[in-house]
Amino acid sequence: MQKKIDFWLILLIFVSLLPLLGFLKQGLPLTHDGQDHVARIANFYQSLSEGNLVPRWAGNLNWGYGHPILMFLYPLPSYFASFFKFLGFGLVESTKIVFGLSFILSGVFMYLWLKEIWRKEAGFVGGLLYMFAPYRFVDLYVRGAIGKCWAFVWPPLILYFALKISQKPNWGYLVGGSLALAALILSHNALSLMFLPVVFGYMVCLIFTSKQKFLNIKYYILTTIFGFMLSAFFWFPALFEGKYTLRDIVTENNITGLTSFSRLVWPPWRYGGTGALSVQLGILQWLVIILAPFLIWQFWRKKDKIWLFLLFLFFCFWLAIFLILPVSQPLYLQISLLQKFQFAWRWLSLAIFPPAIFMAALIYLSPKKIKLFVLCFLLLALLVLNKDYWQAKGFLLKEESFYKEAYAGTTDTGESAPRWSVRFMEKFPKAPLEIVEGEAVIEIGKRITNQHEYQVTAVDSARLVENTLYFPGWVVLVDGKPVEVEF
Repeated sequence: MQKKIDFWLILLIFVSLLPLLGFLKQGLPLTHDGQDHVARIANFYQSLSEGNLVPRWAGNLNWGYGHPILMFLYPLPSYFASFFKFLGFGLVESTKIVFGLSFILSGVFMYLWLKEIWRKEAGFVGGLLYMFAPYRFVDLYVRGAIGKCWAFVWPPLILYFALKISQKPNWGYLVGGSLALAALILSHNALSLMFLPVVFGYMVCLIFTSKQKFLNIKYYILTTIFGFMLSAFFWFPALFEGKYTLRDIVTENNITGLTSFSRLVWPPWRYGGTGALSVQLGILQWLVIILAPFLIWQFWRKKDKIWLFLLFLFFCFWLAIFLILPVSQPLYLQISLLQKFQFAWRWLSLAIFPPAIFMAALIYLSPKKIKLFVLCFLLLALLVLNKDYWQAKGFLLKEESFYKEAYAGTTDTGESAPRWSVRFMEKFPKAPLEIVEGEAVIEIGKRITNQHEYQVTAVDSARLVENTLYFPGWVVLVDGKPVEVEF
């Protein structure tokens, strides 16, 4: 039997394309980090092309001195962009495609999860509210935060597989959940930590309501173990090799981005940095949060145990809001892990998640005779309230070589720099290999990301400097024999 076309899913995808029309314009949207992401992807793709399945060194960053940033910052968006680059798209086009896909898929996966709980109309509204939160457009058109955009994709997909496991445990759902969890970890360091409590909280609620508690516990434990194992090629070296970097130089005993409650309600839209960019949650998001206690009570009254998870989400929401407000600053100074989030407004990423679920619950509980009217009203309201946010400040037009050659930056704020170095180099080297003492003739041989070869003819003893930052793992060979590395 031929399956029916999923009207609500198609409509959701169509509506999700509207905020992405700006990406069809020529050039790269002017954002805080967009240009740096393209440069990082260029180095990532070059390393992949040279046979390194797990790129770790960005050879052209940091004014050509190289940088270990690829070891410590989320690789999944770069893998996706590299795939499109391999297909023949340019670096900028590949990056824009990846940004666009992250936006669409986040709504699609939210829909897939919520329709399993409360039917398609609820899934449609939940997916809409998840995508059309003002902060999502901050990440797209102001911050240019490619990792954060992809971190929004995976939480609803993980919850979808967790739900399917609770309904009918099998290895297919376990594999799907493990891959989704690994993808979350590989998409953004900080946001994966932020969303993990939601994931585990949902699993606990499903276990509590399940008739096969021990079987579900086994599957959830295996899902978690496999998810962390699949992503271990990234997080394990990043965790244990971070000691070789200046990882705490920015965040130690410091937090920025704390903001007043009023700015979470209705601040002006701006393209500036911390303290200037919009941190509003969204009008509809606030309205449904006001209704949340009533919705939780309704499910409790119906003896639907989903009220437990909704209550947990309500707590997570207000915890996220609390961590954005200035009153939480003493907590940041006491808990070093919280300092790793760097910007307090990043907790908006978690805060926009519960309103999407509560709005879906509202649609589910609405009487059938007014449900279509409410759906149309919400769709129209979301488009009207957010229409001024999905546009770029301008577009950057650069040749592809600008991103592929030696790049005047590191694409982070110095925390990934080797501890034997300064945070940033300040000028390009005169040559890859320079003579600092004696006389010699240098011919540059093979030079790829992790292998630099030279033919050196020395008249007498000579001292040379190879203009690559030192990091554990580099080995120097002279006439095929290892020599002590000086740095």
